[in-house]
Amino acid sequence: MLGKSLRKTRPPLLTLSSYSHIAKRQMHYVLAQLTSSSSDEQEMVSTRNLNHYSEKFFELHRVDVVQTLNSLRKQPGKALSFFNQLKGDGFSDDVCTYAAIVRILCYCGWDRKLDSLLQEIIRKEKCLGFGIMDLFEALEEGLEGEDSNLLVRLSNAMVKAYASVEMFDEAIDILFQTSRHGFVPHIFSCNFLINRLIHCGKVDMAIAIYEQLRRLGLKPNDYTYGILIKALCKKGSLNEARIVLEEMDEAKVRPNTFACTTYIEGLCMHGLTDLGYGSLKKWREEKIPLDAFAYGVVIKGFCNQMRLDEAEDVLLKAEEHGIVLDAFLYGALIRGYCKRGNTVKALFVHDKMLSNGIKTNCVIVTLLLQSLCQMGQGFEAVNKFKEFRNIGVFLDETCHNVVADALCKDGKVEEAVELLKEMRSKQISPDVINYTTLINGYFLQGKPDDALNLFKEMMENGHKPDIVSYNVLVGGLARNGFAQEAIDLLNDIEAQGFKCNTVIHNMIIKGLCIGGKVKEAEAFLGSLAV
Repeated sequence: MLGKSLRKTRPPLLTLSSYSHIAKRQMHYVLAQLTSSSSDEQEMVSTRNLNHYSEKFFELHRVDVVQTLNSLRKQPGKALSFFNQLKGDGFSDDVCTYAAIVRILCYCGWDRKLDSLLQEIIRKEKCLGFGIMDLFEALEEGLEGEDSNLLVRLSNAMVKAYASVEMFDEAIDILFQTSRHGFVPHIFSCNFLINRLIHCGKVDMAIAIYEQLRRLGLKPNDYTYGILIKALCKKGSLNEARIVLEEMDEAKVRPNTFACTTYIEGLCMHGLTDLGYGSLKKWREEKIPLDAFAYGVVIKGFCNQMRLDEAEDVLLKAEEHGIVLDAFLYGALIRGYCKRGNTVKALFVHDKMLSNGIKTNCVIVTLLLQSLCQMGQGFEAVNKFKEFRNIGVFLDETCHNVVADALCKDGKVEEAVELLKEMRSKQISPDVINYTTLINGYFLQGKPDDALNLFKEMMENGHKPDIVSYNVLVGGLARNGFAQEAIDLLNDIEAQGFKCNTVIHNMIIKGLCIGGKVKEAEAFLGSLAV
């Protein structure tokens, strides 16, 4: 057992009097500079810079440091400041000194400080020469039954620390080692681990952990059930999610808002919006509090099925039931009308949202601008953009790009370029899409030199062209009588890791033909067949 090996390597228990008077005096000096900490975890004590004495700290023996920390057990702020001061001044802590400070943090319930310290040990394990499990076994030695809660707290914190840095195998090992030591893992640490697994896409592993913990006798709480429903819905296992809800009912665990909303969202995401809305109405009658998000996913579900009248009815019902309407709810409906091409109705819903005192956002504005442009109303889109800009709505690079594209298609490339400058003045960095839109605008105006200069500026600003950028560049050169330059560019494109597709080849052939170079076009086509 690791504990036995630790006993062999630890120094013999000596007293502070065994060391030099200078060493004792310096450690007492450190303590004298520390003021007692408040009981509030947020109020950490301050310390003076004691680097002048740092060379003396090496004379301190680790046993004396441990004894000093133990004496400060009821003064966690002072203990932590003392520990950090010595560490900052060059004292090399080992598993014993770390165990001492961890014990204090566990006793006083400073969970966030404990989490931070354990993550530090994980990061520096190779430098420190010991790991989390060494720490656990060091603390396990000599503890009486009354201290067993300390190990439970520590194991829960260890699970959380490993899961936080996505070291899931280690977290799972800790979890089940705790049960082998006769301790029942805390439901909160189990929930944290399962939720992190789901967040990282390890849904099957999360479900397997849940099932194993159930076999060990762990009783899930409402949040555990909610997390499991979330995992099953992500997998599309909606029937299994329904069975979990039935298990909750049998266990007399009332589903919380999170569990209900997660299940409703799962149904709506998989095209079962009627069932989702039915579940919402059932839980509402059972007085389970449902928030705006639950109604929003139902509205979104109906909109995805183009059942916009039903989606709007859900919005009205939400308002009747006292739900505070927000941009998420209205945005889902606006998206639906834009998708159908009913821009007039989308603008009507948007105006109603504003009249209800709900602020719009750049996502909704982008939907409206795109819809206007798709309906051939680029001029109206530009005016709407200016209207929103003038009332102080934040408009991101996507909004700017929609308008820049509309301006370029209307032959107003210079105005679009001014838009690019305006973005920079607002600390909005233009991206590849913004640049590509303007480059295409210059080519449409027959200004290949300006287009190439802007392409060069894009690259100098650190924006790597994508395949769309190269399509625009090759097509623009070919249309403007530079077909050979476009052909020469093909090798550069492939050197960047892109595969030249038929779109690019057709652009070159079309450009050669427009320029009256039919034989060259035929030769190029023949070279592709080789």
